[in-house]
Amino acid sequence: MKTREQLIDELIDLSFAEDVGDGDHTTLSTIPENETGKQQLIIKEEGILAGVDIARKVFEKFDPSLKMTVFINDGEHVKPGDVAFVVEGKVRSLLQTERTMLNIMQRMSGIATTTARYQDKLKGLKTKVLDTRKTTPGMRLLEKDAVKIGGGMNHRIGLFDMILIKDNHVDFAGGIPQAVSAARKYLQENGKDLKIEVEVRNTDEINQALECNVDRIMLDNFTPERTREAVKLINGRAEIESSGGITIDTLRDYAEAGVDFISVGALTHSVKGLDMSFKAC
Repeated sequence: MKTREQLIDELIDLSFAEDVGDGDHTTLSTIPENETGKQQLIIKEEGILAGVDIARKVFEKFDPSLKMTVFINDGEHVKPGDVAFVVEGKVRSLLQTERTMLNIMQRMSGIATTTARYQDKLKGLKTKVLDTRKTTPGMRLLEKDAVKIGGGMNHRIGLFDMILIKDNHVDFAGGIPQAVSAARKYLQENGKDLKIEVEVRNTDEINQALECNVDRIMLDNFTPERTREAVKLINGRAEIESSGGITIDTLRDYAEAGVDFISVGALTHSVKGLDMSFKAC
């Protein structure tokens, strides 16, 4: 299994390959090889900044001689006109890394900003907002980092770091008891220690999950009223997650019902990037 650093390096390499290709012929033809200069990242929209650390990796990977001076760090609130950082070095390198860096930072900052808005709705409550696997292919690690920077929590990174038995698993396995039993047998045989979560659709399935002593129960497409009933029934015997069709307008209703987590696909699957630009200074 590849490490986090390896995956991020591959993402950056792929980004350069698809953008620069065999060369930025506009830059190569108009800018002298040894010309140096500075560019600054200017914020054009209020939000939460994310991706500064990855931007540094982008610059270092393309041209280690580039010098980056950071003024605003990941997780800080930004407003129009703020300068997050300045990068100094070969102009050719600055121009060829610009779009890759902006694509990553705008996406990550948009996710962090959206996550902060959702989590802000839950002030005073124990409930935490979770992300999902509804991420941009290849960018999952960065997008999930952005969720954490925005104050949310990661659910699972992928299919490998938790047992999440969803409705299709239950139906194909023949029921919740059968699915949980098979999962525990698999974990034991393979020497793995993973939490087990089960998605439930009704009260009967909640009772089955409780009888199986699972770690977390996911209430799928429950109303806030049904969620309150489910929380009373579970009564602390498992962690509780709400999921399915929950918007920022209904978020607090579910949290006030007493759940521990609310998973929201909208944090990553359709978020708007935060507006910013990289300009000569």
